[in-house]
Amino acid sequence: MLTSNIINIAHLSTVYHTSFILMGTDWLEKAGIHADWKLFASGPDIVKAFANKETDIGYIGLPPAIIGIDRGVPIICVAGGHVEGTVLIAQKEYSTLDELGDIKAVLAQFKGEVIGSPPRGSIHDVIINDAILKAGLRIKVKNFAWTDFVLEALADGEISAAVGTPALAVAAARACGAKIIVPPHSLWQNNPSYGIVIREELMQYPDVILDFLAMHERASNFIRTRPEDAAGIVSRLTGIVDKDFVLDAYRVSPKYCAALSPEFIGSTMAFVPVLHRLGYISRDLSENEIFKRKFIDETHKEPPHYNPRL
Repeated sequence: MLTSNIINIAHLSTVYHTSFILMGTDWLEKAGIHADWKLFASGPDIVKAFANKETDIGYIGLPPAIIGIDRGVPIICVAGGHVEGTVLIAQKEYSTLDELGDIKAVLAQFKGEVIGSPPRGSIHDVIINDAILKAGLRIKVKNFAWTDFVLEALADGEISAAVGTPALAVAAARACGAKIIVPPHSLWQNNPSYGIVIREELMQYPDVILDFLAMHERASNFIRTRPEDAAGIVSRLTGIVDKDFVLDAYRVSPKYCAALSPEFIGSTMAFVPVLHRLGYISRDLSENEIFKRKFIDETHKEPPHYNPRL
């Protein structure tokens, strides 16, 4: 709930989200927005914060948001952010999609083994469970509360592979020599790795939404067009990862934009029957229940920028 002109914003540790640019600059303050940022472990945790009225805006993958909407949490997606943010990684001895030719063959390497994932209901969890189901294989998915725990389990040999963000792939390569065996565009094309979700009550303050989205789009363009400068801001802000780490994460899947493109929405809606089939939601939700396009359509009048060649 808006109090004293302060917006409560929930974010994740994902270094390529615009949250880190907006926290590391004075852009929001100059736009008249006073933000209270809070870090969460996962998208499902942010949904819980929305349900408890603890946050106004959230950086979140769309599947957890859909699950929340199905359960009656009054939230809606008002902008995009990034697509294709899920990769499958494993130790060097495992073969890649390029080597084996199809995802079923890649997954077959892990029959009787364990693939690690962020929490149940996260976009990564949904994508890997759907891929395993389509492949008709018996593979255990072990969910972890924090992505850091996935990395530790992979390095310790507790799991044979892991699904997660490009940042996880970069960290795993550094920590234990792991590699990407299925790249992000091959697991689920145009998957909505994160968007901007708001508590519906915030729509009473349309100027706040428009001003925030303008800065979100500015930060998206900054990452896309000035990645070295953006990486420097993120590195200084976190104090944990270096600039090269952030740049490597940017490069794994460089598809950043605030627009709700037809591909972003179409890919999101393709999750609905999958979530229903997996038992994560009780019914098929409509596009209008998930998206409110009017704010970003007013803010972002150019064609979408998700394709880095455009």
